[in-house]
Amino acid sequence: MDVNPLDQIVAFVSATDLEEARAFYGELLGLEVISADDYSIVVRCGTTDLRITKVETLSPQPFTVLGWNVGDLVGTMTLLVGRGVEFLHFDGVDQNDAGVWVAPSGAHVAWFHDPDGNMLSVTQPG
Repeated sequence: MDVNPLDQIVAFVSATDLEEARAFYGELLGLEVISADDYSIVVRCGTTDLRITKVETLSPQPFTVLGWNVGDLVGTMTLLVGRGVEFLHFDGVDQNDAGVWVAPSGAHVAWFHDPDGNMLSVTQPG
């Protein structure tokens, strides 16, 4: 059986302040910081590394750049809200009071921002 050399992905997101990013991703989200230097921080998300790269300026995209599948969306949201995360509400999107949207697939999705305004999400698959 051939082994695909591209079977382990590394995700990237940018940040203007690495100390603030470390506090958000490492402490608030509870991800393990596995390395840090003047240029980036790497956190572990399951078996995937997330490299948070230092940039001078950042124009956040108006769409999700990073998300997590979770087994219990309500429990995850409760945990994150308790740590200070504010979930987003969008005009024209049919979300409940907590900010959860039900996709046509049956997945439940909620969005939030990191300190630089990168849009992140948590999804409980349908």
